[in-house]
Amino acid sequence: MRVVVTGALGHIGSRFIRSLPASFPGADVVLLDDFSTQRYPSLFDLPEGARYRFVEADVLRADLGAIFAGADAVVHLAAITNAEASFDKQAEVERVNFDGTERVAHACMRAGAGLVFLSTTSVYGTQAGVVNETCSTEELRPQSPYAESKLRAEQLIAQLGSEGLRSVTFRFGTIVGPSPGMRFHTAVNKFCWQAVLGEPLTVWRTALHQRRPYLDLTDGVRAIEFVLARGLDGSLYNVLTANASVAEIVAMIREVVPDVRLTEVDSRLMNQLSYEVSDARFRARGFEPRGDLRRAIADTFAKLARLRRS
Repeated sequence: MRVVVTGALGHIGSRFIRSLPASFPGADVVLLDDFSTQRYPSLFDLPEGARYRFVEADVLRADLGAIFAGADAVVHLAAITNAEASFDKQAEVERVNFDGTERVAHACMRAGAGLVFLSTTSVYGTQAGVVNETCSTEELRPQSPYAESKLRAEQLIAQLGSEGLRSVTFRFGTIVGPSPGMRFHTAVNKFCWQAVLGEPLTVWRTALHQRRPYLDLTDGVRAIEFVLARGLDGSLYNVLTANASVAEIVAMIREVVPDVRLTEVDSRLMNQLSYEVSDARFRARGFEPRGDLRRAIADTFAKLARLRRS
């Protein structure tokens, strides 16, 4: 199998590229990244069992036809993912997340490669108790430019499916758990970083009891490998380990750092409503989440164990 991974050095990509050799021994893996976040250590100590090639390039300008030639599948992870910061750079977010995906999708079609695209459960903004992939358009109310760009990219890929693009689109829950290329801007990882440094957890003023879908990175990687092995069926799937409230996440952190404190802060995302997401469609295909949010949080703290708290 030949797989191209865009955004290969990021939080998800740096873990996924290390998992591939065990699931697909002997795979050719092309790692595409523009180094915009300078995550060079993601290339350190890659495992045996796969043939890796790194290409430093931007999906907005690269010769994707040459890079994708002969690929069985492209796993498209390249994106700007900081939802809160996306308000201050909306044009750039649209260019990278939508225009970049459009270039990747068309290049996949020309190369005859399948596409695995990662979207987000942040496209939901409903007050319904539990929401799934068949919800009405009224229940799709993305609350940030980041989520809006992902939803538009989803719609593009669905349209190209009728023109011959083989694909799977995943709406991933908020990622929990460490990787060589991780950053700390998403909620749980940010809380872990603050707790390790002895700082109060900055919780959005209205968010403590809001429920959201969260995804152990172990399950996220397994989900991608699952569809690569079983085929890209053109479907849209929610992927999560569990729905949880921020209060429940804080309680898990307190199991590791008992004296952690909270402080409420304002955010432009505060109006996002509480909701839970169903992953029944992906489970019906045979995927069973095995992750554990508590363990993923503990694993993150273990990576930072030698840091001294103030």
